[in-house]
Amino acid sequence: MHSNLLLIFLILGSFIVNAEITLNDILIVDVRTSAEYDSGHIPNSVNIEWQDIMKLNETSAKDKYIYLYCRSGNRSGKAAKILNDNGFMNVINAGSLEEAQIIIDSLNAQEFKLK
Repeated sequence: MHSNLLLIFLILGSFIVNAEITLNDILIVDVRTSAEYDSGHIPNSVNIEWQDIMKLNETSAKDKYIYLYCRSGNRSGKAAKILNDNGFMNVINAGSLEEAQIIIDSLNAQEFKLK
């Protein structure tokens, strides 16, 4: 958990340094199954199971900030590796649903402070 909190602070720090980034620049992807997604997910996220993550190649720019999450961070880590290996430059494994929600909530707060 401590390493995940460190990751959250590092991610948030990158947004503070680059105030040009807004929530419109971010794509939030839930890589769990559709049944898991239907049981609860982050608002405005899209559901693409981790093994199908290259579907993003058809719809997203490779320089868009992509936040991936799942139940524990394992599947989102696999999906992040696939995207990184295929030229996506700003992929963040946000970890679990709960950890990702903390990051997104913090980004929402930062966006309002930066404007």
